[in-house]
Amino acid sequence: MSKKPEILQQHIVAQSRLFTVEALDMRFSNGVERTYERLVPGGHGAVMMVPITEDGHILLIKEYGAGVEGYTLTLPKGAIDLGEEMMDAANRELKEEIGFGARQLDHLKKMSLSPSYMKSGIDVIIAQDLYPESLPGDEPEPLEVVSWPMDRIFELVMRGDMTEGRAIAALYLAQDWLNQPARQLNGSH
Repeated sequence: MSKKPEILQQHIVAQSRLFTVEALDMRFSNGVERTYERLVPGGHGAVMMVPITEDGHILLIKEYGAGVEGYTLTLPKGAIDLGEEMMDAANRELKEEIGFGARQLDHLKKMSLSPSYMKSGIDVIIAQDLYPESLPGDEPEPLEVVSWPMDRIFELVMRGDMTEGRAIAALYLAQDWLNQPARQLNGSH
């Protein structure tokens, strides 16, 4: 299984304002041929931030999710604009969504969203040393900012309105990252 399948043909089968669906005709090393469909990103990447206050709280947002037809509690996130650096996008999105910028931004991990069906991913970033600053955002209504103690993550992820898998993964990654001995010795909490 170490040999990647050969892509015989790829073409766009559907396109909307937000999504492009691409079909891939593939041949696997054992000769089996299949057609797969995937969503192709239209932008320049995306970022999700875990903003942590000086007193050890995470700042989350409550926003409407059309996919689940309800309000969800999640982390601030957004697209990277053309020509924008990842950390600049992270700081811009923080200012737009929670009204804070961050003096310290650390990249944790690039995560795929659904590797079988999506080509895109999201970069998870820890945001610390926060300071108040707001920028106008593109949300249709103001976002509610919710502060939650970092030491109560399990209680947070068990809430009925906290359902986004990538946000849950990012919270646990951040918790482990912050608990690394090197961070504790350097006092960067």
